Amino acid sequence: MTPAQVAAEYGIAVQTLANWRWQGIGPAYVKKTAGRGGRIAYRRTAIEAWLDAQTVQTGGAAA
Repeated sequence: MTPAQVAAEYGIAVQTLANWRWQGIGPAYVKKTAGRGGRIAYRRTAIEAWLDAQTVQTGGAAA
């Protein structure tokens, strides 16, 4: 998936994805071409796994 496709489907802004890549956080991605302006792609499984890891359960001991 391109960053634009991720943004459209999951509601995460393209710039937010870029910021997360720069900061080394966020979902795993694939750099398809070398260089600073290289093309980026995300695997749907990587997005889903990252979202699962960010999920906060309510009603637990911390609540």
